[in-house]
Amino acid sequence: MNCPSCGKNANINKNIIETHNSDSTIYRRRSCLSCNKTFTTFEQIKSTVIVVVKKDGRREDFQSEKLLSSLKIAGRKRNLPTGSLRAIVDDIENRILGNEHEEISSRIIGEMAITRLKRLDPIAYIRFASIYHQFISVEQMLEELERITANPNTAVPEQPRLFDILDEIAEETITAPVKLSDHRKAKPA
Repeated sequence: MNCPSCGKNANINKNIIETHNSDSTIYRRRSCLSCNKTFTTFEQIKSTVIVVVKKDGRREDFQSEKLLSSLKIAGRKRNLPTGSLRAIVDDIENRILGNEHEEISSRIIGEMAITRLKRLDPIAYIRFASIYHQFISVEQMLEELERITANPNTAVPEQPRLFDILDEIAEETITAPVKLSDHRKAKPA
């Protein structure tokens, strides 16, 4: 780094006068060893911008708050563990940022969200799935409900045990699954 006053490449890292931290920025007051002038530098983490490719081909920046909002709608009025939806979003965001690609399909994000919701809460899962999979009939939703109630503890191959703690919490709050087919057979008198 060159001094802004004299332009010399003085070893300014050895002459830091003071440092202040603020959220995502570090402010350093430095002194040039050549001209003794002081100046301030700002250090920020360069965040990677991930572009989401939508179904129709549009591209937009990934927004974790948008994903969280969708999950909150699916989990509305459910007794979900505090922070569980934020944990899902954080995990998905970390996986996306850890990816070497600059673009990701909205389908992949949706699958990651649906996988985690299924393991957290079946009602929140089916709510999210009904929009994500665009169920157009009650029969489609019933088929999905029967599929998940037939084997509710199936580990998802993509993330076999990622949310062990959330699984334990969810198992404590979820009652035994009920087969929908049993309820449809019984007719009111």
